[in-house]
Amino acid sequence: MIHFSHQRTAQLAQVVECTQSEGPGRRFAIWFQGCTLRCPGCCNQEMLPFSGGTRMSLDTLLARIEKAHREQQIEGITLLGGEPFAHAAFATELAIQVQRRGLSVMAFTGYTLDQLQTSMLEAASELLKRVDVLVDGPYRAHEPESRRRWIGSTNQRVHFLSDRYGDTGEWRKANTVEIRMQDGEIFVSGFPTSGMQKAFGGLPQCGPAGGSTGGAASGDEAAAGAGP
Repeated sequence: MIHFSHQRTAQLAQVVECTQSEGPGRRFAIWFQGCTLRCPGCCNQEMLPFSGGTRMSLDTLLARIEKAHREQQIEGITLLGGEPFAHAAFATELAIQVQRRGLSVMAFTGYTLDQLQTSMLEAASELLKRVDVLVDGPYRAHEPESRRRWIGSTNQRVHFLSDRYGDTGEWRKANTVEIRMQDGEIFVSGFPTSGMQKAFGGLPQCGPAGGSTGGAASGDEAAAGAGP
């Protein structure tokens, strides 16, 4: 097994401080910059390179999470990308700290759980130990999910890795989509239906990991929309 060193900074593509479109309850969503996968139809093309985004320290990110917990009553964080497991050392440190504060951890990954469990990277194994809910599998644009909430394509699986959450009716409600505007750009989180894409002039289908359009590691400045 390849050992990992603790990391105190990471390259982030985007941050949304309170969302209900990236997992159960109100969540602090973090999109990592950089992905080793190339899922066909990925709408987060700008998040694939490991260059770009904003370098952020663990302490700065934790301070923002604590503020969101205090002011907006978030119940956990969601890790997206990009590919969170390509940043597993930092994500593990983050997960440990937020769970100490009573918050949950959800992660989307383009890898399967089996691939992560057999990985030679210790960081992947350590992060899995800290994840309460994992949504795994590559995003497939031609297989959109319409019956499960917060899921992008039908091949993706939900794994409850702790007793924090379970397979309740919340996972079988209509999907939630949020639309934000910042500096003249539109940011979409969640998975818009084909009808919503047509209504809003061709919004991209989000993926590969519950993704978002847009780029910089911004806050939550703009208004949110409702799901279908």
